[in-house]
Amino acid sequence: MDSSTFRGILFLISILFLHPITSLNYPQQIIDELYPELDSDGGESESPNPNPLAPALFVIGDSSVDCGTNNFLGTFARADRLPYGRDFDTHRPTGRFCNGRIPVDYLALHLGLPFVPSYLGETGSVEDMVRGVNYASAGAGIIFSSGSELGQHISLTQQIQQVMDTSQQFILSMGEDAAYDLISNSIFYISIGSNDYIHYYLRNVSSVQSLYLPWNFNRFLAQTMKQEIKNLYNTNVRNVVVMGLAPIGCAPYYLWLYQSNNGECIKNINDMILEFNFAMRFIVEELNHELPEANVIFCDAFEGSMDIIKNHDRYGFSVTTDACCGFGRYKGWIMCISPDMACSNASSHIWWDQFHPTDTVNEILADNVWSGVHTSMCYPSNLWDLLAKKARR
Repeated sequence: MDSSTFRGILFLISILFLHPITSLNYPQQIIDELYPELDSDGGESESPNPNPLAPALFVIGDSSVDCGTNNFLGTFARADRLPYGRDFDTHRPTGRFCNGRIPVDYLALHLGLPFVPSYLGETGSVEDMVRGVNYASAGAGIIFSSGSELGQHISLTQQIQQVMDTSQQFILSMGEDAAYDLISNSIFYISIGSNDYIHYYLRNVSSVQSLYLPWNFNRFLAQTMKQEIKNLYNTNVRNVVVMGLAPIGCAPYYLWLYQSNNGECIKNINDMILEFNFAMRFIVEELNHELPEANVIFCDAFEGSMDIIKNHDRYGFSVTTDACCGFGRYKGWIMCISPDMACSNASSHIWWDQFHPTDTVNEILADNVWSGVHTSMCYPSNLWDLLAKKARR
């Protein structure tokens, strides 16, 4: 896609997708005025267990797990309009890039915790954050500038700093020992990296492809992730779920862009994702050896997603290539900007929009992270086994 076409699409989105008031003023205030019955996390989750399996769930990442951060930012990467959220608990948009729940919503329920609220959506009080915080921001990448052409976002490094700020607030409020117990026993979920390909390497920003071959670029990203996880460890984080990247070469946007025949995935893109996941799995093994008491697991979203694509009949999906909501071939040309663009039954589709899966896929992947019920995709263990191992100590 050339730059003029890209600018034209952004202009179209600005007209159809962003109301001029919400693009200038504080978005959450407008949402609160329109829907005063909504709570801070955008919906009423199922009642949490009074005895959760972990004190809290903290989420770091991009649009795969953003639950409303970008509602507060000046960006094109927003999901605060229908049809986003139409199948969510409240049937209204919350900022989740999905028709319904995202993976961490399902994991929170497994843990016996409430849905995790957005960091920017809270007052900043310890009471708001003690059961978990979601720092994820759509458009964010491992590289600071990835996704910057979409507007504002909270980068990985900035999200790590927000975790450190939260930890300091806990220490000041409850004391160092209690804060250590909370952070060290909580679960930290990291899902980030796709935008470093979608909005950086594959777009050849700053001629990056002439500077880095794919394997060298993958190693750079993996080593950066390793250092950021070490930074979390130095903030007393001990239990980390690192999500690998999904097969974005099968995403409707790239099927359209590369003019895929019969919906075949774009091999050279998926090969890069496979290499990155391989590097991250090795990094996780290193971290578990290098960091005392660390419990870091790697969950291969590529492996889990390809199982769904290959065995779609078993999972009940009848549409594997076209997005439920979008425009153009494979519904991959223009993003989901209007309820009229969406299919009637998202549960029959693997893809919700250009890049994001439906909530049905999110539930399957979350169940795999939790216990490998559909396919084993987490190494060296799934989250349930990690918690069981901790309980035996």
